[in-house]
Amino acid sequence: MMTLEDCRAFYAQEIRFAASLTTPGLVEAFARVPREKFLGPAPWLIGSATARALSLAGIGQMSYVSVEDPRDVYHNVVISLDRSKDINNGQPGSLALWIDALALKPGDRVFHLGCGVGYYTAIMAEVVGAGGSVVGVELDAGLAARAKENLAAYANVTVHAGDGAGFDPGLCDAIFVNCGVTHPQTIWLESLRDDGCLVLPLTMAINPTIGQGIMTKIRRGPAGYSAEMVSPVAIFSGGSLRDAALEPLMGNPLRSGGLLKLKSVRRDAHEAAETCVIHASEVCLSTAELSATAGS
Repeated sequence: MMTLEDCRAFYAQEIRFAASLTTPGLVEAFARVPREKFLGPAPWLIGSATARALSLAGIGQMSYVSVEDPRDVYHNVVISLDRSKDINNGQPGSLALWIDALALKPGDRVFHLGCGVGYYTAIMAEVVGAGGSVVGVELDAGLAARAKENLAAYANVTVHAGDGAGFDPGLCDAIFVNCGVTHPQTIWLESLRDDGCLVLPLTMAINPTIGQGIMTKIRRGPAGYSAEMVSPVAIFSGGSLRDAALEPLMGNPLRSGGLLKLKSVRRDAHEAAETCVIHASEVCLSTAELSATAGS
């Protein structure tokens, strides 16, 4: 019979290979952080990530298996946090992939928007260590309260309850947005330090609460902001973080694959061109290489 520690260690290796993790300390963080402590009391409802994706697409309904042994939560599965609101502790393999894209280092300062109950916030806090810090924001007051309690032992973590729109995280080495948006907010781009990284889901709404699209990595460099796809994504929409004027513009780039080819985020004033995938007044998602985006 495997001990709980054995299960955590095996789970961490499962996530390592599922997400091809390369960030030093990330696998060890998954082995250390007790997932069950963030889920609330047993029994826990475990669901398949594949079934979850199909249900979001309107194909079939999500079903869960009830478990009481904490060893059972150490698999690459989603776990219900509030079934009435369809809120889950997300699939570790996907979240690990997105966190890995941030390339966190000890001492980094991280902003986690949509931190839920704080499990993945804790994972990042472990990676950046005591010399680093993580600021979490969660819109759902109940989840935010749970996150504050769950993360109380982490001196390098602070959690705020409220809408992330307009929240100023201060200078950051990494920003992880865990809700669907139409574009990167100006304040996020300006908060990135040199070589800082922003990972966010650019999505098109498929129903009032869910969107689908592309998890995207944006890095700030000397020449501007580079961009590239991390993975496909289906995720809860970010409400006030979405621009209603851009909503109807998201469909075609998703269907045509334009969002898959992003190379840069332009902030300079310019006329819309063939390279502009989503062209707006404050920010433009572009397929142009940074070297070709003078003044961006």
